[in-house]
Amino acid sequence: MEWPAELIELFNDPLLDGVHPKATAPKADDRLIAKLEEITQWVEANGRDPQQSGSLKERLLYASLQALREQEGEDLKAYDRMGLMKNTSSVG
Repeated sequence: MEWPAELIELFNDPLLDGVHPKATAPKADDRLIAKLEEITQWVEANGRDPQQSGSLKERLLYASLQALREQEGEDLKAYDRMGLMKNTSSVG
């Protein structure tokens, strides 16, 4: 397909150099999946679930994990490669 000359001229206009499509905001599910992945990476690095008595970062992850567990979302189970959603004890 060949573009019309008028369109090519418009696309090459220096006034449009910094124009990009608007980025879409992440959906709620995307944020939940990202949070579960962050918790999973922390568990892999530390060998246990985050605890309420740990560092600030650990406490934040603990609170997020508890909130995710309370939701019991079926859609997150596909991303839960360590079984964190049902696991209430630390990983060995």
